[in-house]
Amino acid sequence: MSASPQHPVLIIGGSGLVGSQTAKTLRRLHPNLPLTIGGRDLARADAVAKEVGGADAVRVDLERRDLGQPDGRGYSAVVVFLKDDTLHSMKYAQAKGIPYVSISSGVFEMGPEVAHYIHQPASAPIFMDSTWLAGAAMLPALHFAREFKTLESIEFAVVLDEQDVGGPAAYVDFERLTNVATSSLLLQDGRWRWVRGADATRTFTAVDGTQLQGQVYSPFDVLGLAAATEARSIRFDMVVGESATRRRGGPFSTEIIIELSGLKQDGTRGRVRHELVHPEGQAPVTALGVSIAVERLLGLAGGPPVAPGLYLPHVLLDPASFVQRLEAFGTRIRRS
Repeated sequence: MSASPQHPVLIIGGSGLVGSQTAKTLRRLHPNLPLTIGGRDLARADAVAKEVGGADAVRVDLERRDLGQPDGRGYSAVVVFLKDDTLHSMKYAQAKGIPYVSISSGVFEMGPEVAHYIHQPASAPIFMDSTWLAGAAMLPALHFAREFKTLESIEFAVVLDEQDVGGPAAYVDFERLTNVATSSLLLQDGRWRWVRGADATRTFTAVDGTQLQGQVYSPFDVLGLAAATEARSIRFDMVVGESATRRRGGPFSTEIIIELSGLKQDGTRGRVRHELVHPEGQAPVTALGVSIAVERLLGLAGGPPVAPGLYLPHVLLDPASFVQRLEAFGTRIRRS
């Protein structure tokens, strides 16, 4: 592995549920990586920093272009776990020439980030990780797609347990992403469509055989997979409710169902289903995805740091390796 950077990774929202788990995951993967937990509440951030170890805490002010940081303060990357409506966190990273990772934008609001990248394309690596659980659906889908010569359709169905939405910031993000846009984006027979009403619902079979009705949701997975696979139809449906493990009387889990259809490498046509379940919910999965992104951007797992550019997960991360690490961190995968 490459040496850890001299400056810490700034984790904005690092005292929240997923942010703190990401800090702990990064510490597990890279014991010597300096970390800074940033938030509005310095006491909470400091408590997380002490728990993680090898970390400090700072107060972050997103209303300021310098994030309220002293002139002499240096960071190796900026990771944001909430919706920064000012984009000051991105501007800060660009001004410093350091990697930036965001996970909270919908496809209907990606324009400002893209515009700021286009304005300064050589300033910093901008990693747009607003995919489902930071790549946990998109990258496995690409890995499983290797079974096919050509893909006709990719269908996702995900279950987010109503007890697993996350902390206050995550809840605000969820409300915005599901309520602000009146329609959701999907690819149907080679054409992009914004759908609502009856077209935006689909009944699918959950991992325990229960029939659930999903609602179309449009994370960046749909955009990235359309470019990467040339599938003619891509649809992503979500249910917020009771997960299969909780129906059995246990704690909540997070569930991702990926169904692929098309022409297989052996010349036959078929449909394949994979089920991914993490027994501890969405937070550890998201934390791992973001940690892998930071690791890749900084060159911590071999290879050089990533050059300035605009990136989606599949451009930088190897799907097979990502799946292996999902399993190593507790995700159960079943093919049917």
